[in-house]
Amino acid sequence: MKALGILLLCICLSWGLASCGDRLEPPAISAIEPPSISVTSGKLAEVAPPTAIQQLRTVLDQYQPQVKIFSPQPDQILSDTTVEVSLQVQDLPIFKDTDLGLGPHLHLFLDNEPYRAVYDTDKPIILEDLEPGTHTLRAFASRPWHESFKNDGAYAQTTFHILTKTAKAPDPAKPLLTYSRPQGTYGAEPIMLDFYLANAPLHAIAQANPDDAIPDWRIRATINGQSFLIDNWQPLYLKGLEKGKNWVKLELLDPEGNPIDNGFNTTARVITYNPKGQDTLSKLMRGELTAAAARSIVEPGYKTELTPTPEPALEEIPETEATPEELAPSPIATPAIELTAPVEIPSAAEPLSAVTPESPEAGVEQPAASSALE
Repeated sequence: MKALGILLLCICLSWGLASCGDRLEPPAISAIEPPSISVTSGKLAEVAPPTAIQQLRTVLDQYQPQVKIFSPQPDQILSDTTVEVSLQVQDLPIFKDTDLGLGPHLHLFLDNEPYRAVYDTDKPIILEDLEPGTHTLRAFASRPWHESFKNDGAYAQTTFHILTKTAKAPDPAKPLLTYSRPQGTYGAEPIMLDFYLANAPLHAIAQANPDDAIPDWRIRATINGQSFLIDNWQPLYLKGLEKGKNWVKLELLDPEGNPIDNGFNTTARVITYNPKGQDTLSKLMRGELTAAAARSIVEPGYKTELTPTPEPALEEIPETEATPEELAPSPIATPAIELTAPVEIPSAAEPLSAVTPESPEAGVEQPAASSALE
């Protein structure tokens, strides 16, 4: 009977895994295990996320953003090379803090071009001068430091056509890699590497049973010619990039190490590293900006409260009414002069020059005589 119960439990668990399919959600960042292969290739080294980033991240863990692309519609053929993109995100306030210049937002990709950050979905995003043919839009929710949310529903995708259909669109049933970061210019290390995976379960789930149909995957990252493998869906914080131009390539591989052919699964970017940047992200990475000072990038309307220094209390002097006797002026006491010897007064016959002044005390400097020319 006990063996039968264990068998039924195993069957239920296997059904649960099969029903999850590609909708398995990754665990929170605190529960994600470190990469199985440490990044110590050449000059590169993986380090822990900056303390402020870790603390700010917990403020956003309450959200499970849901992203949708309302227009263009899937497989829609448009008659103009200018396209209006309508996006929606729920369960995540997106905004840009006016002082620090960062905030939760969306990453919007046209085909495999570098993304543009979207901080406001109330107005459509205008894409101009698109080439005739087939195009694909991808969008996902991002934290202020450009780390993607990885919960189910945080990603949306659509394919449309300008005037006519041409290229083959990515297969929505196959694993698809979206290269996100690094991108652009950086003013401090560590530099975050991040990506989004669609239609791919967690590596640990895929490895749980080698006989199931759940596909396994690897990411091969190459930076300036140095390669390493990633098998956990999490951001990596790296040090050791060169000052100036650097190139980064990400490839989605199958368990045998072969590229998975589907749209944009191999992507390369050129980034720039200029140390001593003074932007908000650089200060966060260097630890010059605390989580308390940067909380306004994760909480809209937050204002840092400064505790004023208390001023010392002044001692109050009690007021008293003076009596008429106290208000009367006090008599000035005339000091008594005691004469110990008679004072000799020179006679009128003696000239004044005969009176000899007392000698100055020793060590007392006498003022110099004034000149008439001064």
